[in-house]
Amino acid sequence: MTGIDSQNLPISKDGLIRRGFGLKDAIADELDELYVSDIVQRIRDNDYQWEVNGLRFRLAREFGFCYGVDKAIDLSFETRRRFPDRRLFLTNEIIHNPRVNHRLLEMGYQFLQGQYAAGNELDSIRPEDVVVLPAFGIEQRLLARLRQIGCILVDTTCGSVVHVWKRVERYAREGFTSIIHGKWRHEETVATCSHVTQHPGAHYLVVFDKAETERVCDVIRTGRVSEQLARDFVSAASPGFRFDQHLSRIGVANQTTMLSSESLEIAEMVRQAMIDRHGAAYAAENFRSFDTICNATQERQDAIKEMMRQPPDLMLVIGGFNSSNTGHLCELTAPHCPTYHVDDVQRLISPTAIEHKPPMAHDLVVTHDWLPPRRPLEIGLTAGASTPNRVIGEIIERILSWSS
Repeated sequence: MTGIDSQNLPISKDGLIRRGFGLKDAIADELDELYVSDIVQRIRDNDYQWEVNGLRFRLAREFGFCYGVDKAIDLSFETRRRFPDRRLFLTNEIIHNPRVNHRLLEMGYQFLQGQYAAGNELDSIRPEDVVVLPAFGIEQRLLARLRQIGCILVDTTCGSVVHVWKRVERYAREGFTSIIHGKWRHEETVATCSHVTQHPGAHYLVVFDKAETERVCDVIRTGRVSEQLARDFVSAASPGFRFDQHLSRIGVANQTTMLSSESLEIAEMVRQAMIDRHGAAYAAENFRSFDTICNATQERQDAIKEMMRQPPDLMLVIGGFNSSNTGHLCELTAPHCPTYHVDDVQRLISPTAIEHKPPMAHDLVVTHDWLPPRRPLEIGLTAGASTPNRVIGEIIERILSWSS
């Protein structure tokens, strides 16, 4: 590590820094100013509801930053303090929240991949640079290249993600193909798949939903593979994957931010398909499943299900548009009440116009007359695990500014 006394760094046995630098007190005020909201705390202290000017705001009982996100942000801020004169890089978005990532840009971080990359190349990294690995983790090939360069590596990977990695690595060692419920382009799933293929001869297949899973289950039951099926899954399967060879022993895992109930259903679909083809005894020996949804994702989904027992008049779901866990919260609320997924306060254009992403959609739309003028009016709010409380508070304050 060029120019740095490594004896003074909390480096783990694998060469990564994970524990922080003992600077939490030094960054506390800055983090509070950026991310804490007094109004959100007031509502939380008032049994998660607040009535004012004919409006009733209801907060889900679990929302916003999770432990893993807190850790990632803290460590990235501490890293800036510890290395004030070093070039700092992030391999990709540290979490899926635009405000957080823009703040890191302002602090001097440069991004190597993703929408904030701005042309930075891996080949430009030098041994004296500091590279932070995001909460989603990174694929093993990129990690190996960074280790080869010899730069300082700060790892903010969420513990729940590491738990999935250990699970699929065990499947790989024992000769099981990993079927992963997730989004094959998502950074977390890309990293997880790389932990499978580091084991020679191991394979994975990523399924997005129950419809894709049913196509796979049909192969398991019948042994029939169409050319179309192989083409459709070419980007979601490991190199050399063969439907007619690699579905005899299966272990199911999932991206940590997927819809928990769907992950459990997918595992059962695969198990039943193996029973249909080979019998219960064979399935008991050759099928593995373990729910790897993270606790924070589960808690936020459970809180929304409880809230929808008595739905509000409308629901605001707050979080990055590329946030998987936020999108699934929208899917849970949309059947019960009008739901608007926004990433920041500026999406609330006026009482008559809101820019948002509809559930399961890819593009933003503007909806008019979204905020009914009637009073009383109940507005529900929740936020994905990467959303600062300050964003929630600013949204509440904007709505109140229209009703005063």
